[in-house]
Amino acid sequence: MQISLIIADDHPALITGVKHELADFHTISIVGTASNSTETFELLAKSHCDVLVTDYVMPGGEFGDGMTMLSFLRRRYPDLKIIVFTTIDNRAMVAEMVKIGAHAVLSKVDVIGHLISAIHAVYAGATYFSPKFRSSSAVGRVAQIDPAQKLTRRETEVVRLYVSGVSINEIASQFNRSKQTISSQKTSAMRKLGIERDVELFRFAYETGLLTEGGTPSEHDTMDAMLAEHE
Repeated sequence: MQISLIIADDHPALITGVKHELADFHTISIVGTASNSTETFELLAKSHCDVLVTDYVMPGGEFGDGMTMLSFLRRRYPDLKIIVFTTIDNRAMVAEMVKIGAHAVLSKVDVIGHLISAIHAVYAGATYFSPKFRSSSAVGRVAQIDPAQKLTRRETEVVRLYVSGVSINEIASQFNRSKQTISSQKTSAMRKLGIERDVELFRFAYETGLLTEGGTPSEHDTMDAMLAEHE
């Protein structure tokens, strides 16, 4: 699996930083960057793109920005997964973005791990939102059920890494186990949770906080250290 990605933002430093953070993830391929809506549509016209990460306020382009640009994107590219990466924290505006067709809305103050997880989540067909916009009612439902308690430590580790964008082969290499063993542990975890599709696994991991709050783990991190961050 490799996700083709375009990043659109009128701040070059932000694009450089995001590209640097995503460089180590073999599941993500950045096919281009844009600084306004004109450049964004030009890139989309000539490049295959699975996921677009775009700023909300990005003036100067032929197709505008904000809701206007999102509307153009949705009409012209109905299958494109759109992540809005913004400084806006108004819940009503976020709701409008989703209504128009954004699959994820993240705050630029979120740790980079949320962006990485959102890219994989929307690619799989799920939605993803900044913790600032997380539904308190959804959190309450998850807290009551707490299905993660059913998983073994290793199953939890495998799920956490997988939803963070690490492939089954890479997880197997990290834990010095066979691909079949890791795949079986993922399947076992999904069966215990009553989950049949990867999209549901992404949603479960997001809602229960299995995703690493401090960012997605690198291959040099130990799972003990990552688990300690949540204790």
